[in-house]
Amino acid sequence: MSSTTPSHSSAPISYKDAGVDIVAGDALIDRIKPLAKKTMRDGVLAGIGGFGALFEVPKRYQEPVLVSGTDGVGTKLKLAFEWNMHDTVGIDLVAMSVNDVLVQGAEPLFFLDYFACGKLDVDTAAAVVGGIAQGCELSGCALIGGETAEMPGMYPPGEYDLAGFAVGAVEKSKILGGADVRVGDVVLGLASSGVHSNGFSLVRKCIARAEENGTVPAMLDGKPFREALMEPTRLYVKPMLAALAAHPVAEGGSRGIKALAHITGGGLLENIPRVLPEGLAAHLRQGSWPKTELFAWLQATAAISDEEMNRTFNNGIGMVVVVAPEDAQAVTSQLAAAGEAVHRLGQIAPLGDGQAVVVA
Repeated sequence: MSSTTPSHSSAPISYKDAGVDIVAGDALIDRIKPLAKKTMRDGVLAGIGGFGALFEVPKRYQEPVLVSGTDGVGTKLKLAFEWNMHDTVGIDLVAMSVNDVLVQGAEPLFFLDYFACGKLDVDTAAAVVGGIAQGCELSGCALIGGETAEMPGMYPPGEYDLAGFAVGAVEKSKILGGADVRVGDVVLGLASSGVHSNGFSLVRKCIARAEENGTVPAMLDGKPFREALMEPTRLYVKPMLAALAAHPVAEGGSRGIKALAHITGGGLLENIPRVLPEGLAAHLRQGSWPKTELFAWLQATAAISDEEMNRTFNNGIGMVVVVAPEDAQAVTSQLAAAGEAVHRLGQIAPLGDGQAVVVA
């Protein structure tokens, strides 16, 4: 063989040959841009496509404090892959971060996403980002940037991972930290839309057990089984910000909304204590909120206790609101008028020798 003839081992290898398709990436950006444009709001100085996203804190803030949050969707994604249901996990991604930012009393301002896969499927990625854009639009924050990473060999075919990052702002004087919570305050619960995006490792075990036993229900809570489980995390931002504006904490903590708790991993038992001052507990009444068919099915299939349900899942309550007794009815009415299902769960009591959350 001539010395000038390239051998098989020295033939040129393009980036596409290595598994990264820049053309597909460009096609995805073209699909994303109009979706992101719908989420634009005051403060955005540059849209998608630059090396960094620019955002100016709205001038209406006198002493703005930035609040940031990041999260993913967890193993709920495994069901999205298996069932080819990609259009709502983006809403989950946004909700997990903006609901966390909200509990500090902050208004979510902007959001960035990270989408990683082994081989980019433009249609699948566009469906995911479409959900992200919808979540941003519903929560009033701008989708101003992100990263799509195509990494051959890192993920099995058809799979991807997601991460989200939200930044919000709150007036320094209006930060919610729970310091004003006192004995006798009322604990309200806003209904969840389903499992949200926590506990899916156990959910998937339940599905496998039910499939093995032939007991998978056709419908749950009026929805086809798969849709009920993939129902995206509820976004509480807009109605809750309106309620916070109408019912601010009074000086000395005598009135208003005192604290919020986003019920995620750890359920009611682990998340409510995060916003309670030392020495106080939340006493919740068993049965004060309805058990949906979905959570009843999970509990029966997993054969677990009520306590384990309240520690593993949101169990029907996605956001907890601690409010002064004098404002409880007004807050309930306002949130109900905004479309939230509001339940009076109980009240704040001295901790004593018991747990920080008691459900009895």
